[in-house]
Amino acid sequence: MPESFKHQAVPATDVFKPDLFKGKVVLVTGGGSGICYGITETLMKLGARAAIVGRKAERLREAAAKLSRDTGSEAIATPGDVRKFDMMEEVVKQTVAKFGKIDMVVCGAAGNFMAPLEGLSSNAFRTVIEIDLLGTYNTVRATASEIKKSHGSYIHISATLHYSGLPWQAAPSAAKAGIDVLSNVIAVEWGPMGVRSNCVAPGLIAGTEGAERLVPKGSEDMVNGFIPLQRIGQRSDIANTCVFLFSDAANWINGQVLAVDGGHMHFRGPWLPYPNSSLDPASFKGLFPGIRL
Repeated sequence: MPESFKHQAVPATDVFKPDLFKGKVVLVTGGGSGICYGITETLMKLGARAAIVGRKAERLREAAAKLSRDTGSEAIATPGDVRKFDMMEEVVKQTVAKFGKIDMVVCGAAGNFMAPLEGLSSNAFRTVIEIDLLGTYNTVRATASEIKKSHGSYIHISATLHYSGLPWQAAPSAAKAGIDVLSNVIAVEWGPMGVRSNCVAPGLIAGTEGAERLVPKGSEDMVNGFIPLQRIGQRSDIANTCVFLFSDAANWINGQVLAVDGGHMHFRGPWLPYPNSSLDPASFKGLFPGIRL
């Protein structure tokens, strides 16, 4: 596809008005790294103050300091394990003590690893479910009173894994499917209280652990070719979506799952890791003549 036809990622500050979230407070689980760091940074550049949650306290403090320096807003580190409700209660107390309220919550803490079904132990399966699904529930339960007071909004970071049977991803697929449904229940139960709950389901995002594990080395061009918009996603693509969903422009969007994947969910290419031979890009030569290998 000609370069001029490719859709490019756009910074949120080029699209949304400055100070869009001035006076707002966001709590982000998993905000110390990855996609959720990018979400936090973008919301802060638009005026929000942030509390980020993670298990590694020192790394979290470093991330909060960098976010504050780079955005001109304020971030605090609130260490905690989303699997433990009492720790999430403490996170909320620290956030409210510092900022006075919570307006927005991003439930983004997640765990994942690749394993075939017969190689997935009960303990491994439970660990992913506890971090992703139970962690989301604990975060929602701990923040409920504050979000109801502020008539705030939840965004849960889901995935596109469970829209079809994806090999080696049973545990996170099951967890993310549960998150989608949990968000729907929140939307229905708390909608009358002015609370919105939606999910953002990222596709392949460059620079993330998931992309590094799922995209075979040397096959980046081929993977781009399987995505209708002809490129892998960027963290800014997810951050911009969250900005929209948290903004007043989306104040009648509730209980939805928004896939942000360039249309990839509609075409599952055989580069996915099953069977093992499909990890070799050379095995696709001649199968897709329009795709660079």
